[in-house]
Amino acid sequence: MRIVLYQPDIPQNTGTILRLSACLGISVEVIGPTGFDMTDRALRRAGLDYLSSVRITRHESFAQFDAWRRSQGHRLVLLSTHATTSHVEHKFHADDLLLLGRESAGVPADIHEVADARVAIPMQEGMRSLNIAVAASMVLGEALRQTDGFPPLSPSRSLPNVTA
Repeated sequence: MRIVLYQPDIPQNTGTILRLSACLGISVEVIGPTGFDMTDRALRRAGLDYLSSVRITRHESFAQFDAWRRSQGHRLVLLSTHATTSHVEHKFHADDLLLLGRESAGVPADIHEVADARVAIPMQEGMRSLNIAVAASMVLGEALRQTDGFPPLSPSRSLPNVTA
């Protein structure tokens, strides 16, 4: 399972998604150009202390990314408010690529066309969209649940004995 960011334009959302990915052991594919400086140096300067724990692959263009993903046999699952299939109804595969569009504009129509599947998060009528990092975490969580892809809980995470 991997998260794919298409030309992200809000650095705080990208940072949140990178942290999510680091914590869950998920690689991130970034399709450029980005709307901000996304060099390792800039990310470290922005305080992303999880940078050394996340695997980031940068792609110059969607065409370059799409050629790579097809050569690897990965399905492309687009998260879109225009999709008609709920993310909880979709059957995820362990090697799916979860594509998130630009915060300001989503993805172009031609990318909608090449996606192998499109999923949406059900929301109340009249609501436009969720924050992209929230949407990523919800769909990734469901995809990992379906594919048994969560890392195991560490025994050191248990609560200490507390007495009254």
